[in-house]
Parts: sequence; C-alpha cells; structure tokens
Amino acid sequence: MTREVVRARRATPFRRVARFLDQHRISGLPVVDNDDKVLGVVSGTDLVRATTNREGRKEPHAVTAQDLMSAPAITVHPEQSVGDAARLMERRGVERLPVVDEEDRLIGIVTRRDLLRIFLRTDDDLRRRVTEDILVSDLRLPSEAVTVSVRDGVVTLDGRVELRSQVPEAVHSVWRLEGVVGVVNGLTFRLDDCAAPSAPGRPGIT
Repeated sequence: MTREVVRARRATPFRRVARFLDQHRISGLPVVDNDDKVLGVVSGTDLVRATTNREGRKEPHAVTAQDLMSAPAITVHPEQSVGDAARLMERRGVERLPVVDEEDRLIGIVTRRDLLRIFLRTDDDLRRRVTEDILVSDLRLPSEAVTVSVRDGVVTLDGRVELRSQVPEAVHSVWRLEGVVGVVNGLTFRLDDCAAPSAPGRPGIT
C-alpha cells in the first residue's frame, strides 16, 4: 500500500478535489472526517458526473467532496492479503481501496496498479523470499531440506521435512506470499505426527 495518501475533507470544494486529482495524477481519493476516519471515495468519474448532470443540483463550484463521494467507502485492513484485496476490487468494481486501522482511520491506500506491481516480481526474487523468509526464517527448516524452484510465479517445493504437519504449513505460508500465483507441492516427510493414536486393546472376556 501507499502510506502517503492524498485525501479530502467533507467540505473540500469541487475545484480543489479536481486540482488534487490533476496535480497528483490519481484517479480518485478518500474523503475523511476530522479524526481521519474514512467516509467515502471521490473519483474523476464523480467530478464529471457533477458537471454533466446538474438538474436539481448545486452548480459544480458549490459542490463539496461530501456531495461527490461514493459512500460508504469499501476498505481493507493492513493484515488482509493481496489476494483478498484483488478479489474485493473485482467484486465491487473499484480501482482503489483505502486501508484503515481497527478504528477505521486512514493509514494508506492500495490501487490496482499496486497489486499489478506485486505480481510482476521476478521468479528469482520469489525463490529467494520463499527460501530465506519463509522456510528458513519463519518455519525454521534447514536450508538444505527443501528445494525451491519458481516459474512464472508458480512455486514448486521438493524435498523431505521431518514432520508431516510441516508440509501443509510450508505450502500455506508460500501461498500467502505476495506475488505467488500457484504452489506445486512435492514435499515428503519422515515422521507422521498427524496420525491418530492407536486405540487401546479391549480386555479379553473370560
């Protein structure tokens, strides 16, 4: 996400909103209250609509961001995955999502361009991050235990880990890495720590 967010207030005039969009070369911006809580989003389309559909409405120069904005805003939280954000954008037909904290205060914004940039990460960068950041650092696996190969964003894991439970843990962690579009699991394990304990034998009947 982008942390430096251009924003408007409820009373920001039409012309100032238009100037923000033009100067910063953006297609939309969030509207916030005095506590930085997100109220809605204004886009260039909203500005055009205000100038072309004026019947029964105020003249554009008297219109404010509150009059223009689409509300309530569709937002995400920083802990949500890139995939979640992309699916939400697609489902709701929006180009940007304000990122808010637990009190709905604006802390950033993510756009379709941001998501595209993430999925353009090179295969070498993904392989390094999977090996160093996930398998070795997070999951504490020996560096030689798993061989990682990446092609067009699809990660293949080969090798043998100690415990069966480590296999799905590794696969799920790799899936959550931003930029990964698929995971091929070729991992095996030495010990099955997921097997149910054997039921005790029934006492003999005499």
